[in-house]
Parts: sequence; C-alpha cells; structure tokens
Amino acid sequence: MKRRERTRQLIELGGLVAKAGLIEATEDDRAVIFGALVDIAARLRSDDAAQLILLWRRRGQRAFTDMGQAKRDIEARP
Repeated sequence: MKRRERTRQLIELGGLVAKAGLIEATEDDRAVIFGALVDIAARLRSDDAAQLILLWRRRGQRAFTDMGQAKRDIEARP
C-alpha cells in the first residue's frame, strides 16, 4: 500500500513539473530542472523560508485557479 501511495505522489509531483512549464522551458534538460529544485530546497533552508513559502503558495494557488478558469472557458465554448 505504501508503495502505491509513493508512486502516486511521484506521478503527481511530475505532473506539477509539467504544469509549471519546466519541461518546455528547459527543453527537457533534467539537469537544469534538478538544479532548479536543488536551489529551491537550499532557499527553503534559509532565514526567509517562511516568506518564500507564503509567496510560492500564493503563486501556486493563483496558477491553479487560472488553469481551472481556462479549462472552464474552453469547455464552455460552443
């Protein structure tokens, strides 16, 4: 059961990488994507981690909302 949960988590996280546009933006350069994620992790160990989390959470929520609205707009077209 834990293995399935872990697999699902990894698939969902990969989906976030794709939704964020990182695959296209880096031309699928996994070293660049990994380097960016390492940089994020380092920033989260800094003194301003709480501010970064708040900022990134707001941006993420806004992006999810915008994507949902775009999807609804497309579905509403005749």
